[in-house]
Amino acid sequence: MAGRHGRKLALITGAVALGAAGWALRGIPAALGSRPSGERARRVKRSPQFRDGAFRNGNPSPILPPGTVSRVAREMIFGKQARAPRLPVPLVTPSRAPGGDLDVIWYGHSSAMVEIEGRRVLFDPVWSDRCSPSPLAGPRRLHPVPVPLDDLPEIDAVVISHDHYDHLDLETVRALTRAGSAPFLVPLGVGAHLQRWKVPASRIIELDWNEEAVVAGLRFVATPAQHFSGRVFTRDRTLWASWVVAGERRRVFYTGDSGYFAGYAAIGEEHGPFDLSLVQIGAYSPGWPDIHMTPEEAILTHLDVRAGVLLPVHWGTFNLSYHAWSEPIERLWREAKARDVRLAVPRPGERVSVDDLPPVDAWWQTIA
Repeated sequence: MAGRHGRKLALITGAVALGAAGWALRGIPAALGSRPSGERARRVKRSPQFRDGAFRNGNPSPILPPGTVSRVAREMIFGKQARAPRLPVPLVTPSRAPGGDLDVIWYGHSSAMVEIEGRRVLFDPVWSDRCSPSPLAGPRRLHPVPVPLDDLPEIDAVVISHDHYDHLDLETVRALTRAGSAPFLVPLGVGAHLQRWKVPASRIIELDWNEEAVVAGLRFVATPAQHFSGRVFTRDRTLWASWVVAGERRRVFYTGDSGYFAGYAAIGEEHGPFDLSLVQIGAYSPGWPDIHMTPEEAILTHLDVRAGVLLPVHWGTFNLSYHAWSEPIERLWREAKARDVRLAVPRPGERVSVDDLPPVDAWWQTIA
């Protein structure tokens, strides 16, 4: 009798486990996105950036040079770097009070909202706990999101730099689609993912490099970057971009993910100067020098595009390389002081006014 009950319990437990696994995996196919098809695919193939069946950087170089994968894997497993803060990251609930002519709120990683001349632009919003197609695996947040997505004020535009999971998140896109009417400005081909996720076609604006659109009185320009794209089973079928956002008086530049390259000087010459730059500083490695810039190169980028205030992004939230958690911001702060660059390093959720810049207080040092 006991054996029969044990077998029954094992069967029930197994069924529950299978059901739980099925529930956890049910969203993975949708999270993978979709390849461009129809007119979207034809437009992709007409792009000067699309060659030999894939999008290419202006200066082609190997994403992962020979021997990189094994070397990085060893360092990720056996390295002694402190890849998470010792204490909780201090979060701030942003004020809803009207700000200045140009304010920015950093939510963590590359998610930020820029309030420019009374309009709100949300960059690369990722509110999920993991940047992964699965809720059970992949890089997990080192801190909570400082504000629920439902508590965001009305957004005028959502800007996506490329389709990697730490920049384009299925659940966040779906929530933003339900919550408002803001259009999504995306690089060429990324609209295929949004279409699969039920974003109305009227809210998808796809741009190739150096194409532009006007939304809510702001001019958005998709500018070059040096990176790559893909969602597990696809590679470089969609474009990546940096972005210019220009109002009547104020201008903002966002690098997206990118290695340092000569194109930044050209962007600064054509579209600058900028009041604010949002520059990627984390997840760099000698193993992939051409697709993620170092903090020192971030300073060069900021100077190349001729920006006034630099706000670093792509650090402090997801562990995506083997450097220490606080190393990117420490190196950036040191270089900024050496090059006399005006730096803003807010806590996640903290509002920063570009015209009333607070001093850097090195808050990360107390928790690192």
